[in-house]
Amino acid sequence: MTKIAIVTGSIRPGRQSLNVANWVKSIADQRADAEFEVVDIADFKLPVWDEATPPSFGPGEGAEGQAWAAKMAEFDGYVFVVSEYNHSITGALKNALDFVYGQLNNKAAAFVSYGSAGGARAVEHLRGILSEMQVAHVRNAVLMSLFTDFENFSVFTPTEPAAASVEPMLEQLVSWTKAMEAVRDGAFAPVGANA
Repeated sequence: MTKIAIVTGSIRPGRQSLNVANWVKSIADQRADAEFEVVDIADFKLPVWDEATPPSFGPGEGAEGQAWAAKMAEFDGYVFVVSEYNHSITGALKNALDFVYGQLNNKAAAFVSYGSAGGARAVEHLRGILSEMQVAHVRNAVLMSLFTDFENFSVFTPTEPAAASVEPMLEQLVSWTKAMEAVRDGAFAPVGANA
């Protein structure tokens, strides 16, 4: 069965990303074509990435980073819950991504974001990071505003348009995740291989 992680993007006290991730999972669990699991980066207690060599060269040496990398390797695709800080992703999410590389190669990702502009600017930054990590990211996303989807900017109260945008995002993500499974299995020859 296709496995998709719903990855939180914040570790700070009072964060909303775990609430949002659990909400996405409650919708995703109605599907029968994939299994979904919330993966909370706060659970891994990652230090600031300071390995001698980048993850593209091999696994890191620290136990926390190895546990995180092993967890991310379990999945075929990802939904990243992205909270926008200063027009970008959180330092915690960027740091977590710096610990992995091969574990995400040729997999698919989608985004559920929130912020004053729906988190759109953070998602655009994350798309660039994931492209470098060879992750195929889908167009459909869930963008939520702090002004309409959070009561008093602190209580998660998703609107109907936000809820309605989850299923199209998941539909596209599951399709792309299955397609990338074929890529990882070698179903497609490299360009020019038969030349």
